[in-house]
Amino acid sequence: MIDLFNDAGVRVFISSLNTDINWATISTWLVIAVILSMVGGALGGMMIAGKDLGFKFAAIIGSLFAPAGVIPTLILGLLLLNFLGNY
Repeated sequence: MIDLFNDAGVRVFISSLNTDINWATISTWLVIAVILSMVGGALGGMMIAGKDLGFKFAAIIGSLFAPAGVIPTLILGLLLLNFLGNY
C-alpha cells in the first residue's frame, strides 16, 4: 500500500485533485460526493423516519434520494470553477 502512494503517477493525480479540472478529477470528485451523500442520506433517513418506516428501509430510501441533489450541484459547481479559472 505504501508503494501505491509513493508512485509518481498517483502523487501527480492526488495533487491534481485540487488544482486541475479535467475528466479524471471530475469523475473522482463525483464518485466521492455520491458515496458521501449516500452515507449522509442513510443517516438522515434513519434519524428522521427510522421509527416510522423502520431503520433499514429509511436508510435505503435516504441513500437513494440523497445523490439526486448532490450530483447536479457538484457538476454545476465544477463547471463554474472551470469557467472562473479560465477567465
